[in-house]
Amino acid sequence: MGTYTFRLPDVGEGIAEAEIVALHVQVGDTVAEDGRLADMMTDKATVEIESPVAGRVIQIAGAVGDMVAIGAPLVVLEVEGGTEAAPQLPADTASAPVAEASAIAPPPAPPPPPSQVALASPGPAAETEAPHHSRAAAASAKVLASPAVRARAAELAIDLAAVRPAADGRVRHADLDAFVAYNAEYGTPPLRGQDQQVRVTGLRRRIAENMAASKHHIPHFSYVEECDVTALEDMRAQLNAAPGDRPRLTLLPLLIVAICRTLPDFPMLNARYDDEAGVVTRFAAVHVGMATQTPAGLMVPIIRDAQSQNPWQLAREIAALAHAARNGTATSLQLTGSTITVTSLGPLGGIASTPVINRPEVAIIGPNRIVERPMFVPDGMGGERLEKRKLMNISISCDHRVVDGWDAASFVQALKRLIETPVLMLAD
Repeated sequence: MGTYTFRLPDVGEGIAEAEIVALHVQVGDTVAEDGRLADMMTDKATVEIESPVAGRVIQIAGAVGDMVAIGAPLVVLEVEGGTEAAPQLPADTASAPVAEASAIAPPPAPPPPPSQVALASPGPAAETEAPHHSRAAAASAKVLASPAVRARAAELAIDLAAVRPAADGRVRHADLDAFVAYNAEYGTPPLRGQDQQVRVTGLRRRIAENMAASKHHIPHFSYVEECDVTALEDMRAQLNAAPGDRPRLTLLPLLIVAICRTLPDFPMLNARYDDEAGVVTRFAAVHVGMATQTPAGLMVPIIRDAQSQNPWQLAREIAALAHAARNGTATSLQLTGSTITVTSLGPLGGIASTPVINRPEVAIIGPNRIVERPMFVPDGMGGERLEKRKLMNISISCDHRVVDGWDAASFVQALKRLIETPVLMLAD
């Protein structure tokens, strides 16, 4: 018998280290060639690490949340054949079983797409009550899952047979997280009067670092304007009345069209600022970052060349990117390179917002909730009449180092004119 030291490979993104966000083996486990070892998160994406050889795990160089340098030992395996000298790993992690180190749960996995939610739904609550308990227990017993996952599922009163497993058919903690996120009747276990310490790891740590850096480096200012979207909503309803093979339109693709139409007159907003080099790059193409909420946290997939797409193309792109972000299949290319970001809380949008800029961009736009209110409007005869109108506030945050308040306000006013006269959006 010999040993084989598996070092964290260069994943090709020019990064120096990666964070352990999930461990799939523990000391003493036997792993097959190409078997899963760990999931490592870089600044751009999560990469699944596989073993190049078969063997038994004898050392692990860290726990969930730890950073590992590229080229540093990750796992030491006992293998058949010759011996390779294994470096001595730190005493506190070299021999610690992963089961103990992983007491802090990895970040939640993205939820299943909407088309799969129905498959994961638990069905009527009565089916999980005592009359059918034995039937549910029998179904759960056939599901591949570790004892820890089974115990947690039992604590949450979740039937494992109702949970959509990972690709290999085994239900993991992340799958339970996704199930809970999409089934509100199931909650996390009660704290029972005790405080919890939750380690900030994975995507949540990336978000924390990026938001702190943005607020630390960028002097934000925000501007809010009210827009009458009655005509826009009427046009959207007409376009959706006979969609044919085209996707139904939400407000977002129409708003992106309006943004792309307005930005050529305000190039200082479609830009990125390298504050270390002191260089602002203004882009001809509009690559729109689309802030997307996932169970693991906020992700920003990119709609590339949005200025060259019509509303229906944008609608398809938005749906595909949101799906990829939420199910964890978004690529590094889909998550990098935005020039301006749009963030929306949908029906939770409130009356105004002050979004944080997606550094190194210099502007972020936030549409808010549509409300109906009475307004005085021209009656066509020199007077006014009272009408019920649909109103929505547009918020924008800008980097005051490179964007003046006048420019931001002028941009929003131009955007407002286009939103309130929506036929111009579709005119060449």
